[in-house]
Amino acid sequence: MLREQGALSRNQIARAVGLSRTTLSEITGSLLQRGAIIVVDTDAAHREGSGRPAERLALDPASGQFMGVDFGHRRVHVTVADASHEIVASGSDRYEDRVDWPTRLDVAFRLIERLSDEYGVHYGALQGVGIGIPGPYSGKPGVRGFPSHRADGFHEASVDEAFGDRFGAPVIVDNNTRLAALAEAIFGAKAIENLLYVRLSDGVGGGLVVGGRLVSGSAGLAGELGHVTVRVDGDPCRCGKHGCLETIASVPAILASCRSAGLAVESLDDLAAAVARSHPVADQVLRDAGAAVGRVLAAVAMALNPAEIVIGGAITRLAPALVEQAAARVSYELFPGAASPGVRAAYLSDDDGALGALAAVFHSSPLLAGYPEAPAPAGAGARLRQTPSRGVADGRAH
Repeated sequence: MLREQGALSRNQIARAVGLSRTTLSEITGSLLQRGAIIVVDTDAAHREGSGRPAERLALDPASGQFMGVDFGHRRVHVTVADASHEIVASGSDRYEDRVDWPTRLDVAFRLIERLSDEYGVHYGALQGVGIGIPGPYSGKPGVRGFPSHRADGFHEASVDEAFGDRFGAPVIVDNNTRLAALAEAIFGAKAIENLLYVRLSDGVGGGLVVGGRLVSGSAGLAGELGHVTVRVDGDPCRCGKHGCLETIASVPAILASCRSAGLAVESLDDLAAAVARSHPVADQVLRDAGAAVGRVLAAVAMALNPAEIVIGGAITRLAPALVEQAAARVSYELFPGAASPGVRAAYLSDDDGALGALAAVFHSSPLLAGYPEAPAPAGAGARLRQTPSRGVADGRAH
C-alpha cells in the first residue's frame, strides 16, 4: 500500500488493507525496526478537527530490500532493489579464476559494503537474496552438487549459509547462466515462452525456457551447453573433459586462440580494437568460435524447437561476426525446410545474471512456476509482488 500510494498514517493503512490496529501495529513496528519504512511527517497539515497528529509512514528510499548476486568465474556482480523493485545500487568486482570460495565471498561482501557507501543504501530490511553460481546447480532441495571434478572447490551450502548468516534473509541459489536466461526472457524486448540461451563470458553456460517454464533438469544440468564436446581431441576443460565448447568459445579461449595465431590481445578491449580495424586473425577466430557455438545450438534447437536463440556476453556486442556465424550455422544444421529460429545477441548487459537472481527472489513471472521460492522473512508483513517490475526492466540500461 505504501508502494502504491506513498506516505500514509497507520489508520489509513488499516482501513485500506482491512487489518486490526493491533495487527498493523505489530507489522509496522517490525518494518520500522528493520528499516524497511520510516516516519516522514505527521498528518497535521491534512487533519480535520482536534486530536494528536498521526505519524505518516513511507518506504525508506535508502533501504535495499532485495539483492541479486552473480558469481562468474572471474567476477561478481551485485544488484540491489528497493521495496518498489527499483534498482538502487549495482556494481561488480573481479577475482582470479582459480581462487577459492571464501575469497570470492570476501570480494562479494566488500563490494556490497562499497555499494552501501557509494549509493547510501542500507541492508537492514533485506527480504531476500538471489545468487547465481557457475556450473551445475539444481535449485531444488535435496539435490546436491558436483564438487568432485570442479577446480573451484565449490560447496553449495557455503554460499547460501554465508549470505544467510550475514544478512538474516532467505537465500535462493541457482546456476548463474540459467538466471541470465530468465532475465532475458522476462526483461528483454518481449516475453518469450520457448528460448534457448547461451552466454559467452569467462566460461560458457546456457539456459532453457521451454513451454513458458525455466528448466533446471533433474540434477541442475539443463542448459550446460559449455560442456558439450565439440572437439574430441581438444584442449582440457575445467570440468575434466576435453574439447568442450567452453575451450573454444569462452572469452579466455578466444583470446588465447588469437594469441596463438599471432595477434597480441590480452583483453576484450584489445579484441574490440582488432575487430574495429578488421584484423583477419580476429575475424577468423571469432567466426570459428561462432561456428562451434552454432553447431551446439543447432543440435539443441533440433530437439527443442525454440522460438528464439539468444547469445549473451559482452563479446557479442563488440564482435557481431561471432553471432552472425552462429546464426548461419544454426540455419544450415537445422532440419531441411524447417523454419529457423531467430538468432540474436542478448538485449541485456553483463548484469543479466544478477537481474535474473532478483527475478527469482521476486518470484515475479509465470516462467518460475514450480521454481523454489524463498520463504517470507519473519515479520515482513507483506508478500513479494507477482508482476515484473519496471525498475528491474529498466536495469538493462545500466
